[in-house]
Amino acid sequence: MTSKTLAAGLCAAAATLIAGSSAFAQAPAPAAAAPAVTHGPPIAGMCIISIENAIGASTVGHSVDTRMQQIVAQVNAELNAEKAALDTDAKNLEARRATLDQGALEQQAAALQVRANALQRKAQLRDREVSGTEQKAIGRVGQEMEPLIRQVYQQRACSVLLQRTAVVIANPAMDITPQVVTALNAKITQFAFDRERLDGPQAAAAPGGVPQIVQTPARPAAPKK
Repeated sequence: MTSKTLAAGLCAAAATLIAGSSAFAQAPAPAAAAPAVTHGPPIAGMCIISIENAIGASTVGHSVDTRMQQIVAQVNAELNAEKAALDTDAKNLEARRATLDQGALEQQAAALQVRANALQRKAQLRDREVSGTEQKAIGRVGQEMEPLIRQVYQQRACSVLLQRTAVVIANPAMDITPQVVTALNAKITQFAFDRERLDGPQAAAAPGGVPQIVQTPARPAAPKK
């Protein structure tokens, strides 16, 4: 492998930078307003909720989104700094290739490739950390919201609660999402959290130096009666 080949491959080797893992930040642009629909009367006892909209519209949801953007920026700064150093070293090696014998050139190019591979693994690890951080933060919001959903369900005398994604069109009068958002805003507006770490001393190292993620075993199925 020559240093020119290495320099050309560095971008591909370390291209797994975090582009923005926040679910809020990646939400698609709002669709065009749908034509007006004349609804029939609300169905007594039937209620609808959008969990995603409730989180996204809440104050704590916005706070989580802001914090996730900060975490993503920190991760990108770390990875981009290492990638810039690799690019610089690869260009320097290319500039010196005429002064090096083939053995020294290949040895130094191989060392740069090792660093590029390590950066790629780190980028993949950081991506998993960011995703895990977001899942944990949204899970916290869900835990705070769960009793409020039951509370509003009872206040509205609902008999059945459907997820909005399972309904094509429905009378907005049956939607309890705004009431849940109001209750959530009154309960919590923000909480502190940092990026999950999978490369600390407590993380077991897998072959090749990539930390393992310990997964929770699946719960055994209940015995048939």
